[in-house]
Amino acid sequence: MFWKRKPKKQDGQEATDSAAEVAEDTTEETEDDAVASKDAEAVEKDVTVKDEADAKDVPADSESEKADSEDSEPEKADAERSVDADARSDEAGGSEADADRDDAKAEDGTDAEGSASDSDTESADASEDEDDVVEVGVTGPDSDGITRVRTAGTFEFDGEKYDIISNTWIIEADKDGVVIIDPAHDAEAIMKAVGDREVYLVACTNGYSPHIKSALAIAQETEADIALHPREMRAWRRLHGAEHRPEIDVEGEGALDIGDLHIDVLALPGTTNGSVGYYVSQLGAVFSGDTLRKGEPGMVGNTYIDYTTQLASIGEGLLSLPPDTRVLPDRGPSTTVEAEGRNFDSWV
Repeated sequence: MFWKRKPKKQDGQEATDSAAEVAEDTTEETEDDAVASKDAEAVEKDVTVKDEADAKDVPADSESEKADSEDSEPEKADAERSVDADARSDEAGGSEADADRDDAKAEDGTDAEGSASDSDTESADASEDEDDVVEVGVTGPDSDGITRVRTAGTFEFDGEKYDIISNTWIIEADKDGVVIIDPAHDAEAIMKAVGDREVYLVACTNGYSPHIKSALAIAQETEADIALHPREMRAWRRLHGAEHRPEIDVEGEGALDIGDLHIDVLALPGTTNGSVGYYVSQLGAVFSGDTLRKGEPGMVGNTYIDYTTQLASIGEGLLSLPPDTRVLPDRGPSTTVEAEGRNFDSWV
């Protein structure tokens, strides 16, 4: 189904079935790589010129020594010995000079490859530092039009309360509107990040409160539809009552076409029977809810509900996606399919 400035859907409407589509990512050489390549060529050319100049100095010195030693055979022999010694000295001196130049370049950062590598590392570190922030606030939109809103709240489970900071994700569906995934504790903060744009859909990965807490308030304010797996209705009713039911029933292998986005629905049971993920191949991103977080399968409170099923969902539903796919969870920093694939064996 395709939604864009759409009328309200009828109760119980199901998402269309579709096989997950995987878009191949293409990588272009960045401007930093081009600059680093030019700098490297310049450094190589400079070293070559200097080496040629050093090579010319040795024959010149040799000719001078030879000319000075033509007066007598003994002097000639002495001169030859002197030339050999000088040549060895020049060779050693040239090696020391080259080493000094290399050390200077290392210290000054003039080596193009090293400089580019350091710059890339600093940029990556800055990005990771920002992603690891655990305070409330808004990050983005990034280059893919994805904004993260961190809000603080309390999650009550199995008689215990947990103070948590949750991620709500806002995706640009087109120039006019957005999709909100897992609206957590603070509807006002989320809507402030949305701004003047229209909300096309509120999509929830499961029925725990950090994933649906603000869903109804946002939907009523914006007249957006809510998407939730039908098996999560009991949890929904406990929080929002039976009167206001989500308009869209989503299940694994279904798909949603909203604005310019095609969103595949992934079945990810484990933390709940009706947990799902939302995969947007054109953005290279999957919204994993509490199924997978950075470095670990997601816990509910301080426990696993069905660890074996959850691992199967991670391995079959998430880690089967392209390695560079970003994994955007309900809590904590983002990660990638490739990174979590390396961790998977330690969880089994």
